[in-house]
Amino acid sequence: MYKVAVIGDKDSVLGFKALGVEVFTTVDGKDARKVIDKIAKEDYGVIFITEQMATQIPETIDRYKKQVLPAIILIPSNQGSQNIGMDEINKNVEKAVGANILN
Repeated sequence: MYKVAVIGDKDSVLGFKALGVEVFTTVDGKDARKVIDKIAKEDYGVIFITEQMATQIPETIDRYKKQVLPAIILIPSNQGSQNIGMDEINKNVEKAVGANILN
């Protein structure tokens, strides 16, 4: 069974602990990159990362997009959404179905 992790600033990710999700707080992109590379080697199937943190490490996010596991999912932080995560979902749906059925 795969584990689920969430990565981001403390204020954005701490609430996920109550859901039983493994929480990794990071202060910058360098921290986030190290955490993703470390836990990707473990039994994590899904890694949620805040959009703000993901924008600091686009090359790392792109590298894991090419792999089946772990799935990297962008989520908004407590500062709000940049719509990056939703844009990615729309692109993936359009690629899979041939049309964007979510809009």
